Amino acid sequence: MDWLERTAKLRQWSRGGTRAPHKPLLFLYALGRFQQNADGELRYSAVEDDLRRLLAEYGPPNKTTPAYPFHHLVSDGVWEVRTDRGPGSPGSGVRELREVGAAGRLTPELRAALRREPSLLGRMARVLLDLNFPPSLHGDLREAVGLELEPTETVQLSAVRRRRDPRMREQVLTAYEYQCAFCGYDGRIGTVPVGLEAAHVRWWAFDGPDDVDNGLCLCSLHHKLFDKGVLGIGDGHRILVSQRFVGHSPAAREHVTALAGRPLIGPQPGARPVAAVHRSWHACQVFHGSPRPATTV
Repeated sequence: MDWLERTAKLRQWSRGGTRAPHKPLLFLYALGRFQQNADGELRYSAVEDDLRRLLAEYGPPNKTTPAYPFHHLVSDGVWEVRTDRGPGSPGSGVRELREVGAAGRLTPELRAALRREPSLLGRMARVLLDLNFPPSLHGDLREAVGLELEPTETVQLSAVRRRRDPRMREQVLTAYEYQCAFCGYDGRIGTVPVGLEAAHVRWWAFDGPDDVDNGLCLCSLHHKLFDKGVLGIGDGHRILVSQRFVGHSPAAREHVTALAGRPLIGPQPGARPVAAVHRSWHACQVFHGSPRPATTV
């Protein structure tokens, strides 16, 4: 059985690029817990809050419940559920899962494979991360689920993975003249830019193309905030700042809340600005809550 292939092809609800990372998040959480205790199981009532926090932080903006993946991941052959009444999930209802003491864990076949080949766990985790989340969030997400991965663990899944275009970074940074489109940061060491990154607006994991009109040159801070849904791009290519963001320090005000309503810096004349279709995807699938009103000076 090819566990990497199965991991890459988790059955997820999808329509028009809608994000539904419920199963990948539960699977990553289960792998992290397996790494800590290979014989343990996850009782729904005990892990519900953990899973809800993961969905709130790394899931789509709309409200959702951890009961959904806890039940439906069974259909992918990597997860099993039992209750006080015996094997099998009672359904995806929160009350049902709580009342019958539902507990889940990786299937016996997968647990055996992970014991035989310890490096498989890291390779499966990297597939889940690569195919569902942007690289800027991988480290935080690994920490959130308690996963420790070796730097040398790699994945070879040419059949299910697209290749990134290595030219995109240089093209996007050139289009924005090597400065952050949100704050104008343009630091260098000698001739080498530092702390500047090419961000996908529509995530690469969700069919975002490696094109200039799907990219922004952002500093490391604003790239992370953009991928976490704190920042977005609205009509007229003006910066959106989520009302859910809270920061009282002068730094938070200057570097985040004061950006509300400002126009993007760049791209230079002749370069394609962010396409409306990609801005719309990010606004619907990543940006959290409603935007703050434009800052008045």
